[in-house]
Amino acid sequence: MSDFHQGIREALNDPQIRRNFRSAMDGLVSKRRGIFTDLQALETLRARCAEIRGNALLKLPELLEQLEARCRDNGIEVHWAETVEQANSIVLQIMQAHDAVRLIKGKSMVSEEMELNQFLEGHGIECLESDLGEYIIQLVGERPSHIIAPAIHMNRQQVARLFKNKFPDIPYTEDVDQLTRNAREILRHKFHEAQVGLSGVNFAVAETGTLCLVENEGNGRMCTTVPPVHIAVTGIEKVVEKLTDIPPLLEILVPSATGQPITTYFNMISSPRRPGERDGPQEVHLVLLDNGRSRIYEDQELMATLRCIRCGACMNHCPIYTRIGGHPYTSTIPGPIGSILEPQKSGLDQLGVLPTMSTLCGACGAVCPVQIPIPKLLNRLRF
Repeated sequence: MSDFHQGIREALNDPQIRRNFRSAMDGLVSKRRGIFTDLQALETLRARCAEIRGNALLKLPELLEQLEARCRDNGIEVHWAETVEQANSIVLQIMQAHDAVRLIKGKSMVSEEMELNQFLEGHGIECLESDLGEYIIQLVGERPSHIIAPAIHMNRQQVARLFKNKFPDIPYTEDVDQLTRNAREILRHKFHEAQVGLSGVNFAVAETGTLCLVENEGNGRMCTTVPPVHIAVTGIEKVVEKLTDIPPLLEILVPSATGQPITTYFNMISSPRRPGERDGPQEVHLVLLDNGRSRIYEDQELMATLRCIRCGACMNHCPIYTRIGGHPYTSTIPGPIGSILEPQKSGLDQLGVLPTMSTLCGACGAVCPVQIPIPKLLNRLRF
């Protein structure tokens, strides 16, 4: 508790963090508003997406069995992990089976939940984040401050100084495009050196055994196609029933997350490389992590938490998060959704203070693309 309150005080007393978040959040909120101009159509879409996610949760046990069967039919190896320790062990065993000493990673909040980097590095395996934001915070030695933009708490001047400190041979620049090019040059050859690539999963389609990944940078696609082995890690709640469920979810996910009408890359992975195909991994592994999700699933009211599609809109509109950022929450996922999800996974005795980090203004519930009643659940979890 002392560390928790100290983190809040430090964030509130740091004017640079306040300026960085104010600028970033205002931009994301404005862009989202610019996309969703027809409020009636938005509410219709929200209701449809809430129905899709709710239906998947009601059928979760059977859909997970169907997903496993379809994936295995397609040549994807499926692994079940009840705990993060089991999930880490599975990844390690796959790495060791291929004598792999380097892992190149796409963005994955589940791998953050697993603390996978620290675990594998303790076994002599190099883990390299390839998402630009994740790469920046890896250089700093921090956890993500936001689930969509991990380094959103830093401005370009701070990133420029970081790069100059870590790579003194590269000329100093504060130009965002040049900083991105510099990072690309540093990372590009790593994709070819890594024996294994790892990614998260936005949606897993039970009907077809398809893993769907949404991204803007292309690094996720590199992680899943260039290394000979691809490991996808995801929570068990990410399954949806049908391929036709994906378009409406994408239609609401991307504008809610970044204010774009469509994402730059949308990847659909249904198998390893087949005979005659010129690219793709030789092996694909899917690790399905529980880590408390089944316990959440047992409560009919709290189960709504699992509808989350990880867009970050609730954070962008939260008057608490936008003033202190993600780090003071001390949890893998911060903000309003983290304040209901993380205490349920870890226990109220560990993170029960998080539901109190809310004004109950209702902004998070009003913008949630799948209509999770976040304020109601925050109130339920308070003690």
